Amino acid sequence: MILRWFRRDDGGETIQRLYGAIVAQARDPAFYTDYGVPDTIEGRFEMILVHAFALFHRLRDEPEERRALGQKVFDRFCFDMDANLREMGVGDLTVPKKMKRVAEAFYGRVGVYDAALAAPNPGELAAALLRNVYAGAEGRLREAAALADYMRAAATGLAAQPFETLASGRIDFPAAQGRIAQQGQPS
Repeated sequence: MILRWFRRDDGGETIQRLYGAIVAQARDPAFYTDYGVPDTIEGRFEMILVHAFALFHRLRDEPEERRALGQKVFDRFCFDMDANLREMGVGDLTVPKKMKRVAEAFYGRVGVYDAALAAPNPGELAAALLRNVYAGAEGRLREAAALADYMRAAATGLAAQPFETLASGRIDFPAAQGRIAQQGQPS
């Protein structure tokens, strides 16, 4: 126990805590019950991307050396996705192709969500979420709008968090539960 005080943290524990916080928030049952996100591999993947995006969106205006924190979290995300693919039985020759699609999906979402958050029309983020998270299901417009509101709240909340808080391995996401009730019950 006392040896932990002498151990040098190379940042791996911090990255693991940040990535763990992203995954834990993405697993919040409210997203799958209240927001109607499909409780599937794809739905859970989309929620990890939504929360990873929130961190990267927060870090984008930081100096380059601070943005490196985001790169390390992205590397951890890729390691986790690779391990999950292998655990699901994807063969060694297929994993790199699937990982390329994971990276393309991630960077595509980041670009779309960044642009939608900056757009004057608040409906653009909901439309992007409807396409990506809900696979275009028109019956999920209310849920997509509520998820867009949640993402805006996450972006605002993370913008107020000092970099030092993030660098210590802590992300304070807003509560997911109860937000959709403000817009009415899902259809």
